[in-house]
Amino acid sequence: MTVLGVVNQKGGVGKTTTAVNVAAGLALRGDRVLLIDADPQGNATTGIGQDKAKVDGTLYDVFSDLVDSAEPSADALLSVIKRTKVDGLDLVPATLDLAGAEPVLLNAVGKEMILKDALEPIKGKYDWIIIDAPPSLGLLTINILAACDEIIVPLQSEFYALEGLSHLMKTIEIVRRRINPKLKIRKVLLTMVDHRNRLSHQVETDVREYFGEQVATAYIPRNVRLGEAPGFGEPAVTLYPDSKGAQAYLEFVDELKELCAAR
Repeated sequence: MTVLGVVNQKGGVGKTTTAVNVAAGLALRGDRVLLIDADPQGNATTGIGQDKAKVDGTLYDVFSDLVDSAEPSADALLSVIKRTKVDGLDLVPATLDLAGAEPVLLNAVGKEMILKDALEPIKGKYDWIIIDAPPSLGLLTINILAACDEIIVPLQSEFYALEGLSHLMKTIEIVRRRINPKLKIRKVLLTMVDHRNRLSHQVETDVREYFGEQVATAYIPRNVRLGEAPGFGEPAVTLYPDSKGAQAYLEFVDELKELCAAR
């Protein structure tokens, strides 16, 4: 079982699109997957077909329940897990109330480890737990990094792709040193790639020079279907399976599974 975070403090890089389509793609390949929406915007929740106005339990409730708990309880997370339209894919939803989680966590004992504790009792139920992180490096993201085995870093293929990454890398190193020694970057995934322009080629060259073999072989092209799918509450890999964007995400899923099998 692998806990995989999708992390980048920069917004607009395709992070939620990646989390939703990777989670759905792994489920299509026959794996049992839990997608955790850890972004107060709740875009992964709506993108997978859940109506935030009707959700009766969210990740915020899990944090609230566990902050004062002496030991992890399977009920805390199990009580908010929802089934999705995709066979094999479950969801822990988020709504705007998750923005209030950081004040709740701030004075908690072991505040960086609350999410990790929440996951422990349910790990045997899934092959993968995919966590969509917020576009920030606050306490929520620290909880995600503490709970993860590995992370994916989506990088938009644009001029400022590498800007701000030094802060993320420093945060990852601090978490690895102090909290979670096994944390590693599994893959850097280039998104919104358009090989018709010279800039995309240059960004890809720069990213591959910087990260080397950590950059995924697969890349995600600019594709209108990826932008349309969330409006229908369904991942592109199931709604538009023949689109270039969906096919690219399925290639990336296969790459992840091959890496996992090789370990």
